[in-house]
Amino acid sequence: MTPGNWQQSSYCSEGDACLNITTSPNGTLLLRESDNPTTVLTLTVTQFRTLIRMLKGQIR
Repeated sequence: MTPGNWQQSSYCSEGDACLNITTSPNGTLLLRESDNPTTVLTLTVTQFRTLIRMLKGQIR
């Protein structure tokens, strides 16, 4: 699996543990932290939406 170009969160300061995201050829989303780029979380779009809603406290 070869990911596309990693994009960095706009909330990131100069290189401090930033969240990066990209898509894989099969359409899943890949997330990683810039301070540990070898650990990658793979999510479907539905799983990503659920994660964001959980982080916002909209679901438990």
